[in-house]
Amino acid sequence: MVKSLNAAFTRLFDRPDAGKLALRLTFGGLMLFHGVAKIQHGVGWIAGALREQGLPAFIAYGVYVGEILAPILIILGLFTRPAALVYAFTLVVAFLMVGTGKVFTVTDVGAWGIENELVFFMGGLAILLLGSGKYAIARNEAYR
Repeated sequence: MVKSLNAAFTRLFDRPDAGKLALRLTFGGLMLFHGVAKIQHGVGWIAGALREQGLPAFIAYGVYVGEILAPILIILGLFTRPAALVYAFTLVVAFLMVGTGKVFTVTDVGAWGIENELVFFMGGLAILLLGSGKYAIARNEAYR
């Protein structure tokens, strides 16, 4: 009985393309909030942090690609895998800039100090590996 119930449940919810869409909407949409904050408040603090590390400040403008353009492409299912790679790379850079000191910390609510960075990175990695699925703006797979 358990076996047949599980088989019925699996048939009902076996929707990998819907799951891919849910991942894309979730991670793309949540990252857009970060990008909008950069539009509203600028990237001056990022430029300053880069200068402190001896890097050129103009690199800070790359955040617009990683936090606005890439998430929009991910949501639309357009060039999804390259956009997800940019997205994941953006999280690596964010970790290197603000997260290295939080690796061995736990927040007041019991979360790992770099939990957000890791969750976003893993979401980008999952999208990179899974692709867009069939629910994408591009019908031609070459553009998904």
